[in-house]
Amino acid sequence: MSADWIAADWPAPDSIIAGTTLRNGSIASLQLPGDPCWLKQVHGADVVAAGHYDSPPDADASVGRKVGDVCVVRTADCLPVLFCSIDGSEIAAAHAGWRGLAAGVLEATVANMAHAPRDLLVWMGPAISQPAFEVGGEVRDAFTAQDPGAAGCFVANSRGRWQADLYELASRRLSALGVSRVYGGGLCTYADTERFFSYRRNPDCGRMTSFVARRS
Repeated sequence: MSADWIAADWPAPDSIIAGTTLRNGSIASLQLPGDPCWLKQVHGADVVAAGHYDSPPDADASVGRKVGDVCVVRTADCLPVLFCSIDGSEIAAAHAGWRGLAAGVLEATVANMAHAPRDLLVWMGPAISQPAFEVGGEVRDAFTAQDPGAAGCFVANSRGRWQADLYELASRRLSALGVSRVYGGGLCTYADTERFFSYRRNPDCGRMTSFVARRS
């Protein structure tokens, strides 16, 4: 692990490089095989093909299949979800805050990948943890209306609101899709003040960049 980024802890092929920059790091300092495919993230479920765009497209996920493709998302509490096929020929990155998760960004990403869900690896990067992520009842309702079992991802607090588990909400949706090789989780952007930006902690903060690139 470098001092300015953390590598994705997953059994991806050597042709894949993936991870998240820390608050003192920059993706520009990494020796990636191509230019990042930047997105104008809108907390939705649109997915685009990785590549060069004159201006960042409105989307919250990208899928790459060519050598040199670099899929990226920027976050500061929302959950970055990186994908690659077990053979390393296909990659994707999704921006999965609660709105994107509820809108189906993970389902849309998997649907846009050529590989079957059973042939995908997933790494969930740093996000806000359940103890730090207080939400209103409308957020809980958005998930339980689609999946009653998602109620277990919310814990009532003393203020009449809910503590939401983004990692578990994402894991449930991936499992329902048939994606079983899921790694990461457990890194809290809010609690780790030295390494991560957190919008909940400081709305004027920067963003980390989570990336997955195909080198060969």
